[in-house]
Amino acid sequence: MGMRIQLRDVTEHNWEEVVELEVFDDQDDFLPSNAYSLAESKYDPHAIPKAIYNGKKLIGFLMYESLAYCGERGSYSLYRFMIDRKHQRKGYGRAAVQALVDLIRKQDRSVRRITVCYEPENIGSKTMFGKFGFKEIGLDEDNEMIAEWFYEQT
Repeated sequence: MGMRIQLRDVTEHNWEEVVELEVFDDQDDFLPSNAYSLAESKYDPHAIPKAIYNGKKLIGFLMYESLAYCGERGSYSLYRFMIDRKHQRKGYGRAAVQALVDLIRKQDRSVRRITVCYEPENIGSKTMFGKFGFKEIGLDEDNEMIAEWFYEQT
């Protein structure tokens, strides 16, 4: 069976399954729970939560925002990203990032940059985002690593 990654809205039909997704125990401290992220998305008008599917199987969750509201047109921030522990290390993370790039590109032809933040000791995120082409640029005020990816226009 091939990889068929899709990003879908989190709805009344799948939110509980999104909340039940889990990372490995040693990854727990790297991000808030999906329940917290979904609650945050209800009160932050810029937050866009998405469920990550491979075919019909829910495998992960992400949340991103356009930075246009703070004057950075064409820039986006991916600030929540997780693949369920049963589906990690199978290439789904990179495929999900590509699906997000494709989705953003479809909605905003001016996209030029996507940033992501992660704990410096989160080697899994560092490796996966690095393989996708994100370049680390330094730590933010919370001592999280900032990495950015630029859309190469042809």
